[in-house]
Amino acid sequence: MGCFACSEKKPSIKEGTTEIPVAVNEDLVKVLGISNKDSLSAASKRAIEMRYDKGVEWWTKFRQQDIKGVFEFEDGVIRRDPSAVILVDGTYYTYYTKSIGKSHGFHTGDPTKKVFPWDLSEVWCASSTDGITWKDEGLAVGRGPEGSYDDRAVFTPEVLAHNGKYYLVYQVVKAPYANRVKNKVGMAIADSPLGPWKKLDAPILEPADNGKWLGEEDNRFKVVEKGDFDSQKVHDPCLLFYRNKFYLYYKGERMGEEHYLGGREIKWGVAIADKPEGPYKKSPYNPITNSGHEVCVWPYQGGISAMLTSDGPENNTIQWSPDGINFEIKSHIGGRTKPPHAAGLTRFLDTEKSPTAALEWGLCFDHKNGWDYIKRFEAYIEYAK
Repeated sequence: MGCFACSEKKPSIKEGTTEIPVAVNEDLVKVLGISNKDSLSAASKRAIEMRYDKGVEWWTKFRQQDIKGVFEFEDGVIRRDPSAVILVDGTYYTYYTKSIGKSHGFHTGDPTKKVFPWDLSEVWCASSTDGITWKDEGLAVGRGPEGSYDDRAVFTPEVLAHNGKYYLVYQVVKAPYANRVKNKVGMAIADSPLGPWKKLDAPILEPADNGKWLGEEDNRFKVVEKGDFDSQKVHDPCLLFYRNKFYLYYKGERMGEEHYLGGREIKWGVAIADKPEGPYKKSPYNPITNSGHEVCVWPYQGGISAMLTSDGPENNTIQWSPDGINFEIKSHIGGRTKPPHAAGLTRFLDTEKSPTAALEWGLCFDHKNGWDYIKRFEAYIEYAK
């Protein structure tokens, strides 16, 4: 059937001597308010091709609220990048990045000083019975001993509950933390959401090894070759069990990163394994997005939905893929309110109720007085009257 679909000739219209491969439907032209189907502007062609007449089912807005307990704002403490929320025996659990003290940036001359809010960080666990008031359950995954692959920072966790076990994936940095450091992804496994967590001996995902730095200066923008989209860092891992395999979605950062239309040169990739602990093989179709910052994905109608925020020409969109690889834009996130930072979805919700049901509520982070703290977000649709 795929071959027949690929070879089927689409209706087209002519504009001068150029044949435009867009299907033109009289009713669609009327709905979109297009004056003349035989003379289409570039905007009208996009509207027809991308079906700008689609309803509001993929469209959403967001609101946020402060929450109680350990996630109340605390001066001098960084709490950010909450994982998905899981429900185990009537209790909600989430995992988050925690660090203490202000950041100093690079080039202080002191390699022990904190360079980013997520530097010198570890992964902590919190629990709640109502999703509003949270208590700390303590350290989940700490930094490794000196010389190990995760001895500098452990941060940006995501959790997967599968077959009675719990899998934490997270970013790691090996000291020293420099501009040219190459972030990797680690994993820890437990039989309970409270641990104890056992780390794997090696990272499960590493950057592509095909870029080349220019000179010896610690400058990540100076390169001879930029390499693949993930040649410097693999960030924001998110692990899903999909099609009887384990799909590890991640954000890639490139050596010599530039700014293009829509901002930073940030894209997502996916690596796939037969077992949760790997080995993971990167998809030959990577990168699978043109945009996005923190990875936010969920299952829907046999495929995978995604919320792409912050970076790239398709930022602040909700997309869907029938196969977890090939994503298409379904909507632009509405309203003046921005999407939540590092949205941690509530994984036990019924995601089949609607395209945005997975976004009903979750956790995110915000900034106050120079410090990051965790909040709750909710999605809603506000119809025009």
